[in-house]
Amino acid sequence: MTTNLTKQTHFDAIIIGGGACGLMCAVQAGFLGKRTLILEKADRVGAKILISGGGRCNYTNLYATDQQFISQNPHFCKSAFSQWTVDDTVSFFETYGIVGKEKTLGQLFPESDKAKDVVQVFTNLCDDLDQEIWCNAEVKMVEKTDDGFTVRVEIDGSQEYISAPSVVIAAGGLPIPKMGATDFGLRTARKFDLQIVDTAPALVPLTITGKDQPWYEQLSGNSIFCRVWNDRISFEENILFTHWGLSGPAILQISSYWKPGEYINIDLLPIQNIADLIHQEKEVNGKKMLLAYLANLYTRKFAEALSDKLPVEKNLASLTKTDIENISQLIHEFKVKPAGDKGYDKAEVMRGGVSTDELSSKTLEAKKVPGMFFGGECVDVTGWLGGYNFQWAWASGFVIAQNL
Repeated sequence: MTTNLTKQTHFDAIIIGGGACGLMCAVQAGFLGKRTLILEKADRVGAKILISGGGRCNYTNLYATDQQFISQNPHFCKSAFSQWTVDDTVSFFETYGIVGKEKTLGQLFPESDKAKDVVQVFTNLCDDLDQEIWCNAEVKMVEKTDDGFTVRVEIDGSQEYISAPSVVIAAGGLPIPKMGATDFGLRTARKFDLQIVDTAPALVPLTITGKDQPWYEQLSGNSIFCRVWNDRISFEENILFTHWGLSGPAILQISSYWKPGEYINIDLLPIQNIADLIHQEKEVNGKKMLLAYLANLYTRKFAEALSDKLPVEKNLASLTKTDIENISQLIHEFKVKPAGDKGYDKAEVMRGGVSTDELSSKTLEAKKVPGMFFGGECVDVTGWLGGYNFQWAWASGFVIAQNL
């Protein structure tokens, strides 16, 4: 890794952004004998890789297909995923010493549980393949020229102009601005008259405000396995109550399909039927209080929190048909109307981005701007939680490298 400008020589492509897509693009280009320069605004490459999965890096998902991605054109990512498959990702990392271990739902992590090992694969390969990396390099301008592109970059307080036949915009999205995330990719697309699909935080906790907030706040820290759904999709994973609303895997997943003003539904007991369970328990222990019974299913705190919604002071034998119907309705179709979300500070990814209508699905080259490519998070392709977005980053980086 270098910021020594005197090493500048001919580059086949300038890659703006040293994240997952940019790093994979540089390495794959190197395998093809092409020389690239990565310009990274931060002081090191792979910053989001390093924090992903709690520092462990869930680098792909064994079950990834085009079905787990949101885009105005749901078919767009199929070409990239046919060119670079999950098996390709697994083999690539195994070749360079990273063996994966599956956790839940196909999520693959390095056996070492160290995200830095993933980044090290790329930095080592960039060194071996003579791919140059400049960190603390902020791109100020991208201009089209007769023979390619000129990029103006500020590095170590000085302005430099670098030219290459191709430019790759792999600058990420808007989440986690404190780590240097910007709208550079979107601004560049707009400058070249490319359409942008409206952006929003995705895989993000949801907030509850007003009169309902204290109810959620009292349950902060409680985690429950649930089914969360709306009229478009459903997920079965844990939810987490917080002092400002709801989080946890199921909530992060549904957030990508939620719009302000909409309700989401939560089945608090997705594997069993609460009415059947109560009837069974009544037969053997009718004197048991509903509060005590719910405390066995959940936590005592959660059962007590339901006291203002359910007749928890009654014993099971005295519950009426209407009581049981109301309990079933609340447990299996708990309705929530979030006030909003926690924004880009807490979002895992960005929804929306450069419109897929503007790009070739086979090459990821901008149709209007030959030689300019877009990959990774700044494109309108957004994956589920669980390694899917990394799979898109690796695949898009690979595809671009083949076409530089």
